[in-house]
Amino acid sequence: MAYDKFNILKSTAVPLPIENVDTDQIIPARFLKATERKGFGDNLFRDWRYNPDNSPKKDFVLNDPTYSGKILVGAKNFGSGSSREHAAWAVYDYGFRCVVSSFFADIFKNNCLNIGVLPVQVSAPFLEKIYAAIEADPKTELVVNLPEQTITLSSTGESESFDINHYKKDNMLNGFDDIDYLLNIKENIREFAQDTPL
Repeated sequence: MAYDKFNILKSTAVPLPIENVDTDQIIPARFLKATERKGFGDNLFRDWRYNPDNSPKKDFVLNDPTYSGKILVGAKNFGSGSSREHAAWAVYDYGFRCVVSSFFADIFKNNCLNIGVLPVQVSAPFLEKIYAAIEADPKTELVVNLPEQTITLSSTGESESFDINHYKKDNMLNGFDDIDYLLNIKENIREFAQDTPL
């Protein structure tokens, strides 16, 4: 399933300064029945966003019109818990294209990379600067530059580099998942197969 190409993202951000956010909080287990990637955004952080009667919880950040954008700023150890890929699907389907944290659970991080959500791991001090900037001005923008592998606070110009696997980076720049990548090089594969003796 192809997704949007990721190059440079300039956006306001939604702060979620809660540590150890696990995948069951991101998308509760009762919503895992679907096998397609669509529709999960409605239930992103479902139990934090809604009361039992399905009315929105006004104090949760996704229900606060003060904050918006395509970047979610999480805290340390974001995406821990079970390996459900639906958590990454929910983040993408809601509209986020980047999640920032000082530490990601490995499986969640890879699931994000597989579907077009860029996990940007920054230092704890830089994460605190991001939170402070958003608190001071919710319209603060972050610039995430995938080719240069940098994230910049527009308000101050402060920047930090982040790491990403070269193969995953190339896929995100082209909007490929693993199958799209293979389809894109199918002629190379065919040529290699023809030239390689059994």
